[in-house]
Amino acid sequence: MKLFTLLFLVCAISARAEMLAGIAKVDITDRTGPVNDPCFAKALVLKSGETTAVLITVDAVAIGEIGRIGNGFLATVRGALEKDLGIPPSNVVVNASHCHGVVRADTAQLVVQVVKDAVKNIDFVKVGVGTDNESRISENRRLKMKDGSEVDMRRAYSMPRDEDVASVGPIDPQVGLVRLDREDGRPLAVIYNFACHPIMNPPSKGNSADYPGFASKVIEEATGAMAFFIQGCGGDINPVRYKEITRPADAEPLGTMLGATVLAAIRQIEVKKNAVLKVSNAVVSVPRAADYEKRISNIETEQKTLLAALKPTNVNFKAFLPLLIEQKLWPDFPSHHSQSYLHDQTLEKKAISQLDADNKVLVENYLANIQIMERLTRLNTNHALLKKHLVETQAAAKPTLDVEVCGLRIGEFKLVTFPGELTVQVGLNIKKAAADPSAFVAGYTNGYMYYTPTVTQRNNSGYAQEDCDTLVAPEWQKIFETKALKVLHDLAR
Repeated sequence: MKLFTLLFLVCAISARAEMLAGIAKVDITDRTGPVNDPCFAKALVLKSGETTAVLITVDAVAIGEIGRIGNGFLATVRGALEKDLGIPPSNVVVNASHCHGVVRADTAQLVVQVVKDAVKNIDFVKVGVGTDNESRISENRRLKMKDGSEVDMRRAYSMPRDEDVASVGPIDPQVGLVRLDREDGRPLAVIYNFACHPIMNPPSKGNSADYPGFASKVIEEATGAMAFFIQGCGGDINPVRYKEITRPADAEPLGTMLGATVLAAIRQIEVKKNAVLKVSNAVVSVPRAADYEKRISNIETEQKTLLAALKPTNVNFKAFLPLLIEQKLWPDFPSHHSQSYLHDQTLEKKAISQLDADNKVLVENYLANIQIMERLTRLNTNHALLKKHLVETQAAAKPTLDVEVCGLRIGEFKLVTFPGELTVQVGLNIKKAAADPSAFVAGYTNGYMYYTPTVTQRNNSGYAQEDCDTLVAPEWQKIFETKALKVLHDLAR
């Protein structure tokens, strides 16, 4: 009864056609194991006129499919909010930061309650929108090779040889911003959209919200507002120096830099009353991949070729390493002092020089075998991903995937979302074509469908995670980009 009365009052207040907003958050960290820093679910309830929208951000790897949050999460949350609050399911937008923290098993129930708490705190707000750039904390993890292929940087396998790398892909340094202030001027909420994998804190450090958690902490402690991180098109974007092994991985410095950038930018944003609120939801069909067997066969052929190319060698690693060091440090006299070589020239068989020549072949063969091993490691990993998705696709009822494309407008801020791990070029394409400085793109939203790479990436002959750990055919990109532009255009009206 109290909740009904509260909603009645909210509807009466909203007749002023101004925007109202309420916020709340809850700790969703699974604390049965080590914890480095907490994971949160946060709710922002927005209302203007007859329109109510709910933005939920979750410090989790995905909304369904992988990680602790199950595939029924979205339906459970939306169903409860529709039943208890009358909020249409299509107006509930849930974004996962894609951090690899482990959340509680009852996260769905906690999320429903946090939205109800946000409704209780609803009040009039003023809204402002802005942007800034942060280029110091991210890098593209796909390397373009001189042979025309691409490989990616992962902890699951080694980097390619430096001399084989031609270039690296782009990043998107833009940070999309929304500032919401109470009528008395006190900050209420900050929304910031940025594209980068939150994987700088390895599992060995314990549960973590990674760099978005630290960025939000900086923002919240400085402003008193609640910070909502929305993951962008970070499918192929790593934290900078992600592969570094000379110092411990640490997400906090990266989050601190991002938080400081957001703070500096929001101070310049002017907030106004009567901001526009719009929300849309559409289901589009994208084609499933149909080339798994071909790609698997190509990898298996290459695996056989590489195995056949392994060279016989008389040394193991224990013997190889000192030989390599000797040959690199003293290429003219690797085995002995120069005096021995001078005497050796008078001998009929020149034994030391021949030993060096034989050892050089052994080292070259061993190095070649290492390169083959590294290539096989990458192939084996991506071969397994292709086989996994082949099984799923063969079991599917139809050759297409139905996915949600949502639109959310808060003031001049316009966001289009997709459930896949959008790679950065997709977001860059959409923002360029939209020609709207306040248009932004988010993946990892309202579901999860693995990586969604560009056509070029999808047809990569080098086999990287983004083009193997995917369910979609190359044609998906045009379908989504076309739809995304229409959604952004409609939001701008």
